[in-house]
Amino acid sequence: MILVFLEIREGKIKKSSLEVLSEGARRAGEMNAALAAAAVGPFDRALAAEVFGLGARTLYHLDGPALEKYSSQGFALALAGLAAEVKPKAVWMAASALGRDLAPRLAAKLKAGLASDCTKVAVAGGRLEYTRPIFAGKALMTLALQGDPGLATLRPNVFALGEAKPAQGEVVKKTAAVAEGQIKARVEEIQKEQGAALDVTEAEIIVSGGRGLKAAENFGILRELAAILPRAAVGASRSAVDSGWIDHQHQVGQTGKTVSPNLYMAFGVSGAIQHLAGMSGSKVIVAVNKDPEAPILKVADFGIVGDLFEVIPPLKDELKKALSE
Repeated sequence: MILVFLEIREGKIKKSSLEVLSEGARRAGEMNAALAAAAVGPFDRALAAEVFGLGARTLYHLDGPALEKYSSQGFALALAGLAAEVKPKAVWMAASALGRDLAPRLAAKLKAGLASDCTKVAVAGGRLEYTRPIFAGKALMTLALQGDPGLATLRPNVFALGEAKPAQGEVVKKTAAVAEGQIKARVEEIQKEQGAALDVTEAEIIVSGGRGLKAAENFGILRELAAILPRAAVGASRSAVDSGWIDHQHQVGQTGKTVSPNLYMAFGVSGAIQHLAGMSGSKVIVAVNKDPEAPILKVADFGIVGDLFEVIPPLKDELKKALSE
């Protein structure tokens, strides 16, 4: 069995979790294995149809008074108990902020190996093999995990979302044996940035800015551009974040977030190696920079040597025309 942990946010299953579930269905089919999903804490059973439609045949709902709000300790204890009972071959989850927090603690509880931030999963000789970037994305490592279960986090926006088909499955509700005293810290509240609808890790298009924007108020230009595009979010380089022009949650790079959008648009971003490590998995990269020697132009699929303040206004106009047709 491949067991996929579902991350629930605002009453919905996150797209990154559905991508993991889709990949689980593909690999389970190759291995002639079962696919199951697990949700922890409050869960609307109406969401089960979405889970079964992507290939899972069993949905475990782990609930209890101590699991009303997320805590890595509580969720890890609940999932470890389930894994000990159903004995999956693998436990997967999205490499989101929550997944990166939860997976190592769960791996420690299960005394299991963990392959983090995977960009490819394959079946070879009847076993699962994981590929993940190493050395700031300069190389790829392919590995197999010893023992069962093997844990893995899968990078968002890399694995194709499956086509949902009408299907039936079984919802198994379990009360997890997690006591309040076992939880030392939990998330009490999530405060979203005003106007921010999409995290950069889940965006299909990222409009990113760097030191070339010159001031915090100029990020408004990027927000206007992102508002024109579907499923777009605003990103930033570390220099822009360190200058206080935009919050850290927008930072892309080795010390920020790793992203894999369909389109990455970089305006005034020089392209330091730490930044490139966080966005080199983008499918198409467009860069605008005044410096013809900027490293970002060397990795860009399309590059413009010019002033971003002169490039963006006509770009916005053309995009509005194209998207209105």
